[in-house]
Amino acid sequence: MEPLVARKTWRTLEPLHGLIYFSSEADEAYAALGLRETMGYFASRAAAMGPVSAAVVTAAFYNFNPSLVEAAIPEAWRLASPEAILGARVAAAGATLRRVLPAGAAESPEVAEAAALARQAAEAASERPFGRPLFAGHAALPWPEEPLLVLWHAQTLLREYRGDAHVAALVLYGLDPVEALVTHGASGEVPSDSLQDTRAWPEQAWGGAEDRLRSRGVLDGSGGLTEEGRQLREALDARTDAASVDAYVVLGDDGCERLRALCRPLSRAVVASGALGG
Repeated sequence: MEPLVARKTWRTLEPLHGLIYFSSEADEAYAALGLRETMGYFASRAAAMGPVSAAVVTAAFYNFNPSLVEAAIPEAWRLASPEAILGARVAAAGATLRRVLPAGAAESPEVAEAAALARQAAEAASERPFGRPLFAGHAALPWPEEPLLVLWHAQTLLREYRGDAHVAALVLYGLDPVEALVTHGASGEVPSDSLQDTRAWPEQAWGGAEDRLRSRGVLDGSGGLTEEGRQLREALDARTDAASVDAYVVLGDDGCERLRALCRPLSRAVVASGALGG
């Protein structure tokens, strides 16, 4: 299987998972547990690893300012148990998906088929958790029973499987957390201001990363990627694809194409609803 299939399949399904980070239902559920501000995001995503320290969360998530994580962790664990937070997260995911998807979609045979395919891929990934701590934590959680939530949980696993691989690639290619964000913004895929703001890096740290990248020939004078910089980003994506593709081999090319076809209208509905923020 060509590694690019991993990227295409992940990207098609990602809105179905990603909406949990922008969900009003999730915000309300976390607030009901006493979690404030960014605690909901950091605790709900990290809870699968147990009540770990801020240092562990910072390392696993990679590109957040440690001070932002430290404002949420470990205080979140004193307010609510990881089990309670995970339960709130799953319930919120189901409620949000039902709100934004077309009526009847959750009970449709298409969702049931997509859930079965995605679960196959996620279970194949679960046979190779080594070096993927965030993924391994989520892979150890029990599977939901409802097909819609099986689909969401499967994509959660596949997302974290790829995410851990991407972190490994960043380390391999020598990009520190801020440099990774700067090059991502310079690629034009996500506005740099948004990346800097949501990851809470001060101007001094951001400017220092830009200076280092210019000295290495990755950024040009205007802050865009040089040809060397573009090749670096392409190499990062290609290495991430190569380290993620084994999850999808069990489906084969036809199975991955079928999974994308089943999920494409669902993901489009999520995007059209505005559930991903922005």
